[in-house]
Amino acid sequence: MSCFTDIQVKELNKSPLGQAFEVILSPPACDIKGEIPLSPVKKRETSLDGIRKKLDAAEEKRKSQEVEAQKQFAEKREHVKEVIQKAVDSSDNFRKMTEQKLNQKMEGYKEKHSAQMEALTEKFRARDKKLEEAKKK
Repeated sequence: MSCFTDIQVKELNKSPLGQAFEVILSPPACDIKGEIPLSPVKKRETSLDGIRKKLDAAEEKRKSQEVEAQKQFAEKREHVKEVIQKAVDSSDNFRKMTEQKLNQKMEGYKEKHSAQMEALTEKFRARDKKLEEAKKK
């Protein structure tokens, strides 16, 4: 339901970028106060007990938030400990595996070296034997 009876539109100026208009509304024909009921402003009672209750509630809220923050901090600290423990375990496992592989390689090298030395020793014995036979003849 509109309370305005007359609307006038005046063109102010025209430019290449757009147009400007002025809209003029006539005074309202109906009573606006009757349409919108205003509620009375309620005054709060401020008493010493009310203030104490609010202070106690605020203190409880602060304490619960503090407990929650400590709980979250403890959970984060526990998570960090778990991550560090996993990293240490992983590092230990890697070190052990690397040490085993290195020991296997070293044993392989030792076996190969001793086999080569044995072959050389046999070769020299065979030469020495041939030299001995050649000296006997």
